[in-house]
Amino acid sequence: MAAYCVFDILEITDLKKMEAYRARVQQTIAQYGGEYLVRGGNFDVVEGDWRPGRLVILVFPSLEEAHRWYDSEEYQEILPLRTTASRANAVFVEGL
Repeated sequence: MAAYCVFDILEITDLKKMEAYRARVQQTIAQYGGEYLVRGGNFDVVEGDWRPGRLVILVFPSLEEAHRWYDSEEYQEILPLRTTASRANAVFVEGL
């Protein structure tokens, strides 16, 4: 079953670090069978109070593959670039 990784980037505090992260992250995603579905863009809140910053949604073949990517040596090497350069929320969810 496919898995979706939803990242809500609330604030970017260090643009240089985020640019370094963005330059390297796509390769790690592809290496583990993932791809981008959403990478920023306009949105409309139609219910509730949620005010996303910048949404990023990835899809992987399974929840296990999503975690293999996130926990991988390749991704863990660049993850601090994002976590020290931004504030974000993230969730992984199984879906169709």
